[in-house]
Amino acid sequence: MNDKKVNDGVAISLLLAVVVILATGIIGLGLAPIAPLLVALTLIVLVMRLAGVPFKTSQAALTKGIESGITPLFLFLLIGSMIALWEGTGVIPTMIWVGFKLINPAWFLPTALLTSAVVGTMIGSAFTTLSTVGVALMGIGTMIGLNPALVAGMILSGAIFGDKSSPLSDSTNLASAVSGTDLFDHLKNLMWTTMPAMLLTLVIALVVGLQHPVHSVAGTQIDHLLPLLHPTWWAIVPIATMVLLALKKVPAIPSLMINIALCSAAYLTQHSLQSWAKIVVTGFKTTSHDATLAALLNRGGMTAMMDTIMMIMLALSLGGLLSELGILRAVMAPIIKHLQSQRSVVIAALLTGISANFLVGEQYLATMLPGQVFKESFDRVGLSRLALGRAMEDSGAVMNYLVPWGVAGAFAAQTLHVSVLAFAPFTFLALFSPVMSLLSALTGIGLKQAKN
Repeated sequence: MNDKKVNDGVAISLLLAVVVILATGIIGLGLAPIAPLLVALTLIVLVMRLAGVPFKTSQAALTKGIESGITPLFLFLLIGSMIALWEGTGVIPTMIWVGFKLINPAWFLPTALLTSAVVGTMIGSAFTTLSTVGVALMGIGTMIGLNPALVAGMILSGAIFGDKSSPLSDSTNLASAVSGTDLFDHLKNLMWTTMPAMLLTLVIALVVGLQHPVHSVAGTQIDHLLPLLHPTWWAIVPIATMVLLALKKVPAIPSLMINIALCSAAYLTQHSLQSWAKIVVTGFKTTSHDATLAALLNRGGMTAMMDTIMMIMLALSLGGLLSELGILRAVMAPIIKHLQSQRSVVIAALLTGISANFLVGEQYLATMLPGQVFKESFDRVGLSRLALGRAMEDSGAVMNYLVPWGVAGAFAAQTLHVSVLAFAPFTFLALFSPVMSLLSALTGIGLKQAKN
């Protein structure tokens, strides 16, 4: 967008300033990400103007960044509505009731991990997994006395595994397309790092789960809540519809709209139109006076997503400025020239994807950036594009869930009611994936070579 070359010194200084502002504000001072993001945006626009970039150019870059995230932003509004309707029509309460009845507390963590992984693989969306079975599992885990951050980390790890392993996943298809590889070859190669990361996560879930004592007070609370949950056979219908639409490869937005329409019809059989409009916008509120039940079920609605949407819009704006004004390219260009070995190229791609997540907060951009920047480097050192696609997923796609101002991280925090900084240390699948890619680069194991 901007033909004027960005001075390398200015680009590096701006990136460092953005990192300091976000780290100091969010981690150091404990501020909500919105304020530090706004400060960073203002700084970039003013400095670039002093560097000769017109305000109109910066505004266009900022707007283009937001445009790239219109789909997930609209998706969040639909998910907020669906969560409220799944609560209001008894779907999530039924899932929680079944969980209380069937799940052994000692095996809850591995069960939550594997359940999220299976559902995520079937529907190809970590977001949908979190907003459906994730919400139910979160309620069960906290009620049996487990650390909410640990529960959220296990649920999220399973959802990420499913997202990475499914041919229906947007991020997996994106990595395959940008790297120029066959989707199923990409999925097969991805398992070299994804399966070891998943197995390590499962071992941790088993060990921690078996060592966790179940408090008697938790059992008493569950016995008290069971009669209040009112399970219904109706819950099978929207769940089966969601899975069927995913298998038919119906895109996320129309799939959610169909599910919302189905649940709305069911809700309107017992409630007024005014009540339906309220629950869709402001979320579900139980009529029960039981405080524990209210804390468990009162969720969803479009307005509940607004703080997350505002933060993501600012993060997308930041990504637009850094990418469209050439700041990221100016920083990366001198680094690429010095990459001569297979090991260095893979490590650089991993670090680029991870850094992009923390700088721009947008999962798709952080996934695409290593692919766009390092294609020629991977070809030059004799590595297959499959190795590039895997590095893109193991850094750009998964790490966004660990970024407080990231699209995926903010959504997970809002949906599971646990902050990103709290669940990040327990989201082992996301933490282990880049480590496994790094080990592959260092040892050469599973590192796909280009065909001669």
